[in-house]
Amino acid sequence: MDDLRDKYIQLIADAGSEAALEELRVAAVGKKGEISLQMRSLGKMTPEERQVMGPKLNALKDEINSALAARKASLADAALEERLRGEWLDVTLPARHRRQGTIHPISQVSEEVAAIFGEMGFSVAEGPQIDSDWYNFDALNIPSHHPARAEMDTFYMNRLEGDTRPPHVLRTHTSPVQIRSMEKHGAPIRIIAPGRVYRADYDQTHTPMFHQVEGLAIDKDISMAQLKWTLEEFLRAFFEVEEVELRFRASHFPFTEPSAEVDIRCSWEGGQLKVGEGDDWLEILGSGMVHPKVLEAGGIDPNEWQGFAFGIGIDRIAMLKYGIPDLRAFFDSDLRWLRHYGFAALDQPNLHGGLSR
Repeated sequence: MDDLRDKYIQLIADAGSEAALEELRVAAVGKKGEISLQMRSLGKMTPEERQVMGPKLNALKDEINSALAARKASLADAALEERLRGEWLDVTLPARHRRQGTIHPISQVSEEVAAIFGEMGFSVAEGPQIDSDWYNFDALNIPSHHPARAEMDTFYMNRLEGDTRPPHVLRTHTSPVQIRSMEKHGAPIRIIAPGRVYRADYDQTHTPMFHQVEGLAIDKDISMAQLKWTLEEFLRAFFEVEEVELRFRASHFPFTEPSAEVDIRCSWEGGQLKVGEGDDWLEILGSGMVHPKVLEAGGIDPNEWQGFAFGIGIDRIAMLKYGIPDLRAFFDSDLRWLRHYGFAALDQPNLHGGLSR
């Protein structure tokens, strides 16, 4: 066995490739290898001879296998060294120019809105995008027969047979966040609720998923006059003009009473929108005083508290401010469009340093 050991140890050390190493493995410890045949001969030996030869043959087999593994690793290291020498790269060379990323207009406008209302003392509130129909409809005084609750307008989540839980929907507005905030914090309260909302609609000015921001202020002496001032200050700061003029038109929303749609004075001279001047009016948002039933749903006594609420389409005011003609382009993932309309990544909007830098 010493001769057998010395023979294969030397052959393994001299092997110059993995193919040659595999041939040696088969010749030594393969099914018909020399060491394997020696181990088969143990059955012809006496028990006393097997007690002596068995451990020696096992030790020899283990030593040969270890030598094979070590030589294989050595050959692999040598091959890697050779490859690295052939693929050498000077990492000190200057890197290729990489364009800095830009901020999407929706993200930019959301930050602008938050910055303006933050200066007025509003905090930002968030809620789930999948919510029960109670938060999305019932708590907001939207009756069961209202058209907005039809499946042609609202995305309902699939329900398993026998599921007794209330139906869930992709929220159609961020108003459910108002209810959740009232439940959690009570009154007084001042919040805005920006976020994604979903409705079954798709054309140049509507998409199935879009963005809204809704505002809510509740206190003991809140009035429509304060709502008007809040909206004027917001629109003046957002469009970065000295003055704005608003027109309130009576309307109907289930969650506010009285309700009003708000128009802003503007002009379209030369096809360009100019806010605060001209003879045209542009519908910009919906608003009103919070309905007593909505206050009750949020756990607030309507005999003691009152408040105003409003809702603004973030995509819509982004289109108006930055001259974007088609809402669908917001979601096309076109890098050329984003490079044209995008904003510098590190420029955070604020009232003191400027909103749309």
